[in-house]
Amino acid sequence: MAITIDPISPVAFSLAGLSVRWYALAYIAGFVLGYLLYRRMLKSPKSLVAMNQKQLDDLLTAVIMGVIIGGRLGYVLVYNPLFFILNPLEILAVWHGGMSFHGGLIGVMIAVWLFARKNKIRTFSILDMLTVVTPIGLFFGRIANFVNMELMGAETSVPWAVKFGENAPALHPSPIYEALGEGAFLFALMSILYRFTNLRKYPGALSGIMGMAYAVVRIVCEQFRMPDVQIGFLTSWGLTMGMLLSGIMFVAGAIVFTLAIRKK
Repeated sequence: MAITIDPISPVAFSLAGLSVRWYALAYIAGFVLGYLLYRRMLKSPKSLVAMNQKQLDDLLTAVIMGVIIGGRLGYVLVYNPLFFILNPLEILAVWHGGMSFHGGLIGVMIAVWLFARKNKIRTFSILDMLTVVTPIGLFFGRIANFVNMELMGAETSVPWAVKFGENAPALHPSPIYEALGEGAFLFALMSILYRFTNLRKYPGALSGIMGMAYAVVRIVCEQFRMPDVQIGFLTSWGLTMGMLLSGIMFVAGAIVFTLAIRKK
C-alpha cells in the first residue's frame, strides 16, 4: 500500500508573466514568520539583546544574504562542483533548486558576525535567538522539497509510502520526515529551552545545542533519504555527505556549548 499523489508543478502560480515557485514561497514564508517571531522575542523581558527597528531590518537583510549566498555556494562547492564548473551561469539559477543547509549556516554565521561587530552586539546572543526561529524556515523548505519531488527516500513498503504517479515506485517521504524533525521538533525544543531555562544567559549555549540537535535529526533522517545522485554514498556502509557534514556540525556544536557553559 502507498499514498499516490499526482506530480505537483514546481510553479505555484504565475503573475504578470512571472512564474512564482513553491521553493520561493517557502523561503518567503520562513523569512517573514521568522522575522515576526524574532521581533516579538526582542520585546520580551527574557531578551538579552537590545535592538532598534533599523537594526532588526538590517539583521534580516544580513540573514537573507547569508542564507542565499552561503546555501548556494555550499551546494555548488560541495555537492556538484563539476557541473557548475562546466555550467557557471547555473550558479545564479537558484530557482532551479540546489541549496545546502550547512553552507547556509556558515553564511548566516558570517553575516551575523559582521552585523554584530558593526552594531557592537554579542554575536552569540543574536545566534541563540535565531535558533528558535530557524526551524520555521527549515520546515517550509522541506515541504517545498516534497512538492518538487526532490530528496525523496528509498523504496519501501510502509503504509505511508508515497508514489508520485500510479506506476511510480513507493518511496519514503523523507522531506516530510525532515520537515517534522528539523522543523517542528527543533522549533519545539529550542522554544522550550529558550523560554523555560537559563541557558539563554550563557551566550552560545543554545547555538551549541541547536548544532548538536540538528546534526542528530539530520543523520537519523538520512537513513531513509537517498543520497544525491552525483555523489552517492561516500563509503560502503552508507555514509552520505549530509551525514559527514552533520557529524562535523555535532562536534562543533558540542565545543561551542562546552565553552559557553564554562564561561558565562
